[in-house]
Amino acid sequence: MDYQQIKAKLARRLTPKRLAHSVGVSETSAWLAEKYGADVREARLAGLVHDCAREMTSNTLLQLAEAFGIVVNDVERQEPVLLHAPVGAALAEREYGIRDPQILRAIALHTTGGADLTLLDKIVYLADFIEPHRDFPGVDKLRSLAGIDLDAAVLAAYDQTLQYIVSRRALLHPATVEGRNQLLIKLK
Repeated sequence: MDYQQIKAKLARRLTPKRLAHSVGVSETSAWLAEKYGADVREARLAGLVHDCAREMTSNTLLQLAEAFGIVVNDVERQEPVLLHAPVGAALAEREYGIRDPQILRAIALHTTGGADLTLLDKIVYLADFIEPHRDFPGVDKLRSLAGIDLDAAVLAAYDQTLQYIVSRRALLHPATVEGRNQLLIKLK
């Protein structure tokens, strides 16, 4: 399937708001890829498909994770919405014909981040955070930082995510903490 065919299929499965977000992530991923020397086609595609499982129910996500052999940790069991990323990667392969392991990995990690992120992983993670439809305090600062220093922007996105999760007294995903710590060590 090409980009337009995948977009048309997503339009039948996602709400208009989620599709607009996905297109925004796709375009932002392409911009970041061009700026930082990643494959623009891969970035556009990963950004488009990244939320293909986002509107599924918690029960469906848990069932699909089991069916796909995805190991579910305690945090994901309590917050199944976090599974939309790895389940989405599996669906991207099965339903959208995406075979590139780099694209699938970027989709799988776009919500939590994690250790040893590739350039494409960072791009999709950050694009999901700063795409044009996002509107939260500090997003403009993150957008500006994204145009200057990718790693610093990813670290700032981690920080903002963790602060938000802690303010809600919600569970922290270990991959997010690990990814932040690793990036912080790299930048020091």
